[in-house]
Amino acid sequence: MSVAHLVIFTRAPRVGQGKRRLARDIGHIGAFRFQYAMVWRLMRTVGRDRRWRTWLAVTPDRSGPWPPWLSVLAQGRGSLGERMTSVLRQLPPGPAVIIGSDIPGIRAADVHAAFRALGSHEVVVGPARDGGYWLIGLRRPLQRIDPFAGVRWSSEHALADTLRNFEGKRAARLRTLADVDDGEDWRRLQRGELV
Repeated sequence: MSVAHLVIFTRAPRVGQGKRRLARDIGHIGAFRFQYAMVWRLMRTVGRDRRWRTWLAVTPDRSGPWPPWLSVLAQGRGSLGERMTSVLRQLPPGPAVIIGSDIPGIRAADVHAAFRALGSHEVVVGPARDGGYWLIGLRRPLQRIDPFAGVRWSSEHALADTLRNFEGKRAARLRTLADVDDGEDWRRLQRGELV
């Protein structure tokens, strides 16, 4: 039986880098604190689950230190799609699920549901409220498919563009969650509306 692989896709938390839209609204320190807390929460909650092997896909490529129970992969260069494809190619055989690190509502049950869905589907997505997605899972290997070709990232079209690449394949959807991109999202999180 092949091993299931969970990938937490993230930028190494550093003040002044990453979460730029959020930083414009709440400041660089606030954005750093949010990102740092989210990455560590995911590593503790879903990252230690024994039902899958957890990988941390990071940028910049040489960052850390990271917890010893996680395997670390470099994202490499290129668009988000190119970096996700690079990470998928680095993984050993088995189904793979990639999650973002800025979605407060992710639970281990969501990851487990994604791997269950890959038992009968080629792809599974967790839609985000903004038209993107917080999770994508693939049953690998996928023949003759470039999963992220032509995707308009950071737009309301990202999910639809990705699913278009899987026409004719069985796709499953998980529950819709919200990510934290800007100050309004952050304020909604503070009010308890995103979890």
